Amino acid sequence: MQTVYDFQVKMTNGEQKSLREYEGKPLIIVNTASKCGLTPQFKGLQELYSKYNDQGLEILGFPCDQFNNQEYANIDETMNFCQVNYGVTFPMFAKVDVNGNSTDPLFKYLKEQKKGLLSSRIKWNFTKFLVDGHGQVVKRYGPTIKPSIIEHDLAKLL
Repeated sequence: MQTVYDFQVKMTNGEQKSLREYEGKPLIIVNTASKCGLTPQFKGLQELYSKYNDQGLEILGFPCDQFNNQEYANIDETMNFCQVNYGVTFPMFAKVDVNGNSTDPLFKYLKEQKKGLLSSRIKWNFTKFLVDGHGQVVKRYGPTIKPSIIEHDLAKLL
């Protein structure tokens, strides 16, 4: 049976990283954008990461520019923005597509595992997927669901 650990993702430096490195840890996987009305969610995600990282939580951020071009063209600008404005210390990866013909394989899998309200399509930035320590997608949260709401479900996985 396939899990998120079967995927490789591209790091900001272009190198591939196996998600197997996160095996046994609960994950929040999120498509992000630096110039979106929901961008302040970085603060809530960082708060969860700071609070629960020592208990195993990993948050994996994937910048995406598919929704009204709300991400910087240069990944270094994205990383700088996240660190300077929100103190982001959780892992951020290379920019991905989450819909369409060039959907990143990880996001294709995530969408297959947990569909949205009316379809599997990701509708906007900051769609969040909660993954258990076995690599199974437990829940999907819409873009407007604040990270603090996830804390209740996350606590069950720690």
